[in-house]
Amino acid sequence: MSELDRISFGTDGWRDHRSAFTDTRVRAVASAFADHLHELDVGTDRVAIGYDARRDSPDIARTIAETITAYGFDVWLASRDCPTPAIASVIDEFDLVGGVMVTASHNPPAYNGIKLIPYGGAPALPELTDAIEANLGRETEPEGYPSGSTTSFDFVEHHVETVLSRVDTALHDLTVAYDAMYGSGRGVTDTALERAGANVRRLRCDRKEDFGGDAPEPDEHRLKTLIEVVTSGEADLGIANDGDADRVAIVTPSGFVNAHLLFALMYEDLLKDASGPAVRTVSTTFLIDRIAEAHHEQVIETAVGFKWVAAAMAQHDALIGGEESGGFTVRGHVREKDGPLAALLLADAHHRRSIDERVDDLLDQYGQIFQVTESVDCPDEEKATVLHDLNEQQPTQLAGRSVEAINDTDGLKFLLEDGSWVLIRPSGTEPKLRVYAEAASESSLRALIDAATSILDKIRDS
Repeated sequence: MSELDRISFGTDGWRDHRSAFTDTRVRAVASAFADHLHELDVGTDRVAIGYDARRDSPDIARTIAETITAYGFDVWLASRDCPTPAIASVIDEFDLVGGVMVTASHNPPAYNGIKLIPYGGAPALPELTDAIEANLGRETEPEGYPSGSTTSFDFVEHHVETVLSRVDTALHDLTVAYDAMYGSGRGVTDTALERAGANVRRLRCDRKEDFGGDAPEPDEHRLKTLIEVVTSGEADLGIANDGDADRVAIVTPSGFVNAHLLFALMYEDLLKDASGPAVRTVSTTFLIDRIAEAHHEQVIETAVGFKWVAAAMAQHDALIGGEESGGFTVRGHVREKDGPLAALLLADAHHRRSIDERVDDLLDQYGQIFQVTESVDCPDEEKATVLHDLNEQQPTQLAGRSVEAINDTDGLKFLLEDGSWVLIRPSGTEPKLRVYAEAASESSLRALIDAATSILDKIRDS
């Protein structure tokens, strides 16, 4: 087995344990990407390279820069760790030929990753990453190219200015608690909020290479301090980003707001002044569909992964694109999920009318809806077999509800008679199966999850 066989691009780049990012593998990826960039004819030879707050990320980024400049490209290298959308938006705005982001996003500190960003700034589609993987073993030398240069670039300040230019808001008299989770949103989201007029209370806004010993994933149980600050009345709104700040989480005086509801209220708010379809992943709430139908708009469903959302947004001129994990972007902005942008949009919406009131009105108008996502351990080599067996043994009912249809866009999504659903799909970044469910009550939701995980346990034990 070749050392390079360890490299595999999944849902959002190549992610692995940090020990996998050897000098040989990193240079192989950078060389293959440089070869690909030479095949493009976009009239520019500049490449953006950024990195997150993880321990090894700056060194990996410098190795990539050194390799790519040897192929004749000029590199804009981040002057400090920065959000993934900051790299993407610079590629888009300045017509760079492409870029690389060293990040494992919300994964635990023991992981790292490399994300390739093509011309235009949207996430790389499989035709690019497949080509990179295919060329990893090809012996190439950067001969015949004049050596490129490396220039330090402040992606952080540029992204603050970009986000503020996208959202026309004045947040005076609004107190926001911001939790960076020790990640790369610090100095971006909080600064943008402050410049927009908000009073910002900062939490975990220093850099820690291990994110304080936990995964920088802004789910409810990891945001306890933020929730306490907001629900106690010390702040009007709470905002958090994940490790590379491409996702957003929101806390109101009522508590944590799940991302499905954030997507829904953002879409409805945008529809007050604009029109257009929404793009959502197969794992995202049907509440989006109900809103679209009421406004005579269309919903485009994609597989999980923002690369599919981005591609569909371009194809359908969508007003908004999003996913259940809190990643969103809007028309007129780079087609990459952007945590700081979503934070400003949601803070602006809350300043005009509270998010709690907006959510209550949404659920009154379109019906109560509850969602949950859980993970089941499953080694990568077993995922395909488990899903194959699940497909062969398709249940006719789940938790007493008849299965009316099965959607195989990404994994298997069981559409039930009462409008609820269960989706089972492999994680693209971890050795797990994801189980998603949506129902009209919390008790029904729990019953669906229990039924689905019970089926998976029986399949794995057989």
